[in-house]
Amino acid sequence: MPKFKFQLEGALRQRTQLERMKQRELAIVQAEMNRLQEQLRALDSTVQTATADVRSNRLTGVLDMAFLAGHRRFMIATQRQSMELVQKMALVQRRLDEARAAVAEAAKQRKIIEKLREKQFEHWKADLSKKELADQDEVSMQLSYWHGQDDSDETGELAT
Repeated sequence: MPKFKFQLEGALRQRTQLERMKQRELAIVQAEMNRLQEQLRALDSTVQTATADVRSNRLTGVLDMAFLAGHRRFMIATQRQSMELVQKMALVQRRLDEARAAVAEAAKQRKIIEKLREKQFEHWKADLSKKELADQDEVSMQLSYWHGQDDSDETGELAT
């Protein structure tokens, strides 16, 4: 039986590899976004802990104004850090959206070639089926011809 040969197999492999590369790039950007989100969560946790400490331990009795001023500077610095992280996250989010779009486009291009492969395979199967049917018809015709010859030989011998 003949084997199906897809002429664009190289293009399909290339598009599959391109899609995988885009998926890896997306994973890298997602990892960066996760890292930034973790930094923001850690910063928020630090702020919550520091604020709780000030409320429970530092606002009773004699107030240490130097400590409160230092805490205020710490809070402002932390707020700046969080704003920088949010800005970085916005940039990474844009890159993440672009990477997702690139993966979707690469998948679309691969699927186009796969659809073409499927259509060509179905066409090849139909052609092969037609050829096999034609071969079977030819064999049937030859068998019936030879059976007809045998019958005429047998009847011809009996008549003489």
